[in-house]
Amino acid sequence: MAFLGKAWRFLVGVKDALVLLLLLVFFGALYALLSGTPNAGQIEDGALIVTLDGSVVEQPESASPAELLSGAASNAGQIRLRDVVYGIETAAKDERVKVIALDLDSFWGGGQVALQDVGNALEKFRKTGKPVIAFATAYTDDSYLLAAHASEVWLDPMGMTFIAGPGGTQPYFKGLIDKLGVNVHVYRVGKFKSFIEPYTRSEQSPEAKAAGQGLADALFSAWKADVKAARPKAKLDSYIANPATSVAGGSFSKAALNAGMVDKLGDRIAWSRRISEIAGKDSDAAADTFRGTEFADYMAAHPFTPHGGKVGVVTVAGSIVDGEAAAGTAGGDTISRLILDAVASADLDALVVRIDSPGGSALASERIRLAIMEAKKAKLPVIVSMGNVAASGGYWIATAGDKVFAEPATITGSIGVFGILPTFEKTSAKIGVSGDGIATTPLSGQPDILRGTNAITDQLMQGGVEDIYRRFTGLVAAERKLPLSRVEEIAQGRVWDGGSARQLGLVDAFGSLDAAVAEAAKRAKLDPSKVRPLYLDRIPSWMELLAQDWFAEEPATPARDAWSKAILRQQASMATGLEDGLHVLSGPAVQVRCLSCPSVPRQKARDSFFKTLLSKVVS
Repeated sequence: MAFLGKAWRFLVGVKDALVLLLLLVFFGALYALLSGTPNAGQIEDGALIVTLDGSVVEQPESASPAELLSGAASNAGQIRLRDVVYGIETAAKDERVKVIALDLDSFWGGGQVALQDVGNALEKFRKTGKPVIAFATAYTDDSYLLAAHASEVWLDPMGMTFIAGPGGTQPYFKGLIDKLGVNVHVYRVGKFKSFIEPYTRSEQSPEAKAAGQGLADALFSAWKADVKAARPKAKLDSYIANPATSVAGGSFSKAALNAGMVDKLGDRIAWSRRISEIAGKDSDAAADTFRGTEFADYMAAHPFTPHGGKVGVVTVAGSIVDGEAAAGTAGGDTISRLILDAVASADLDALVVRIDSPGGSALASERIRLAIMEAKKAKLPVIVSMGNVAASGGYWIATAGDKVFAEPATITGSIGVFGILPTFEKTSAKIGVSGDGIATTPLSGQPDILRGTNAITDQLMQGGVEDIYRRFTGLVAAERKLPLSRVEEIAQGRVWDGGSARQLGLVDAFGSLDAAVAEAAKRAKLDPSKVRPLYLDRIPSWMELLAQDWFAEEPATPARDAWSKAILRQQASMATGLEDGLHVLSGPAVQVRCLSCPSVPRQKARDSFFKTLLSKVVS
């Protein structure tokens, strides 16, 4: 009996401890929620401090509670594009905001279309007569695309403006595949040779290089046109063409100043004093401060609320995958459920599909397209808005739109299908492993990873790929009102810039997400000037919110000088290419994914790659 009594007291103690722990978690979360949400009264007159630490993305990636608790989640910062645009446009009408302090010192970058949207928002702010004053220790392509829209561009005297233009190397896996002894069975449709080259060659084919050069030139032309319109007095062409000549005097910062690329040379303290001339400053404040409000606090005090009729916006961002997926990845089940539920609720007047994706699973792409078709069956206008990339599976989804908007710098097309089946007969032979067995049909045990595929499997796989390609081109021909023969000419896995895509009839018009929302409102017989979109986003669970609030790390501060930024970006490009390549190999056997689309380097991919490499070296 004494033992049972002790056991009972132990169980009661465990119960009390768990109850106490739950209470602490509850009140801690409540305190964090109340203390972390400012109100409009806390906004200080002066500057809006827009510190872009990280990347501007269409939809930030979210980490699961398990990743946050284990520390596996990346600490790379991501800023949602629509938040930046909405915050700047709101500040333009706010009398308390006198100036925007645009801090680009730790800016990582973003897609060209996304950055042009931010630049347009900065222009709207300036048109109200209020200045935008930018600062960075070094400007690279992405940060300068934003800084060009500022009233004053400040550069640290020890810094430089480093314009490299699009281009660089991408990983090719043929050598690694051969060394590992992996036999990659590739099934494809389309004559465009770069469609699957990373897995079949060790270098670019001349045809792929020529096509890639054409795409890069088109994107860089759009970049230069944007910068020249914002800073017509800058000697942009000569500065880019002769960077060594520009710094012949030895001072990178003075070269940028002399070329009109920047307006002022000064350190962070000098920049802060300039802003304080407009925003004001407390008498007892430090030299590098001024009156103002941090962007996150300003956004919390001015939450986005839809009104004037409900135009729903669903976002398809990242790789398109089967099943459920968190934000930043386009899960076929997740996105289709958002659309179907919104349509079933009869709560929408129109639907806008915002796409920023290189594609992925053919099945998931079709699942999302079919959900959009249900919206059309319910008589809802459906407008597609393309962001940085809307290619392959992303374009498959776009075919459902009544009207398709893109930008000149949008990357789209890549109408093609491929299949990949890795087998390991050569690898297993190297380590003395063989395979044998029985069969009842030609497909027994297929695809055989130990002995390779047989002729019947190869025939069926190729036939399946060709069938999906016929479906893809048929969709494009029917929805875009193009002859199938014409679609065959412009498909073949070829990637197009937005300008070319419009000429080819793959998109209807140039325009931002706002233009797409306005078009949807018009078709729904609503006043576009009074309509704000209703974003159809997956709502995180309370556990995800709690884990994010308590365990998410602050973004690491990257190096700020130009050469270090360039090296970090190249490292991220390599890691991103490797991550995407492995994702393709481990993904579904049949995919509608753009392999030759230039992707924005992800700091998360770089951090993960070097953490893995370091762990291997240490072990």
